[in-house]
Amino acid sequence: MSATAIAALKRNEAFAFDEVFNEFRPKVYFFILSKSNSTYVAEETTQLTFIKLWNYRHHLDESLPLSQQIFRIARTTFIDVLRKDAVYSAMKQNIQTASEEYSNGYESMDVKELKERLHEAVQGLPPVRRKVFELSRFHSMSHKEISTQLSLSIKTVETHIRLALKQLRHLSIWLTILFIPFL
Repeated sequence: MSATAIAALKRNEAFAFDEVFNEFRPKVYFFILSKSNSTYVAEETTQLTFIKLWNYRHHLDESLPLSQQIFRIARTTFIDVLRKDAVYSAMKQNIQTASEEYSNGYESMDVKELKERLHEAVQGLPPVRRKVFELSRFHSMSHKEISTQLSLSIKTVETHIRLALKQLRHLSIWLTILFIPFL
């Protein structure tokens, strides 16, 4: 099945992807679950693994077993998810520290002024980047939902979020404090 499945995937055959997905999804899920002991991480990693498999199907190597390539994608995706969680945990700690400082009277600006600055900064973003950022941060939409709504690839959505955050970096700690309910 391996070489023929890879060839079918490269020909964009959705049926072949369905077969591969149905065969390997439980294996990938339980592999990641055994490493993470987290159903959330296992589900997230499994979903991202098969998204990446489809997105990069043209780069699959027909001389290697498909299972090896899928589990390589799963391992690297798992590492990415762990890194994302580590960044999230560090960010939560920074939020808590900043919130304590803010509530202890060390604030440099009041919340109303900060919201105004945020609004101005967001309005200064290019139109598509602004829309992506607003849907993500103000409407709590996932990258996939934004991708579907705006007819963009998930990678493009991720790029817009990254670039928007880079532009808004000077307000980032305050943005995080303001949007604690969305975390």
